[in-house]
Amino acid sequence: MNWDSWGDFWAMGGDGLYVWSAYLVALVVIFTEIAVLALTRRSILEHLGRYAKIARKERKPRNEDSRF
Repeated sequence: MNWDSWGDFWAMGGDGLYVWSAYLVALVVIFTEIAVLALTRRSILEHLGRYAKIARKERKPRNEDSRF
């Protein structure tokens, strides 16, 4: 397709509303997915950190003298 001006490019032969709204929806979905993945990753790392902390406490002997 050839456009004579930026106005023609944005109008897309009369289908500009549909074309640009489809791009907008796609971008919103992509950025939402990235945000959800980042939040999920942070949540998983926090849970793993808590589990690791609990595991370290359980492995650590309470009193060094009680082993003998």
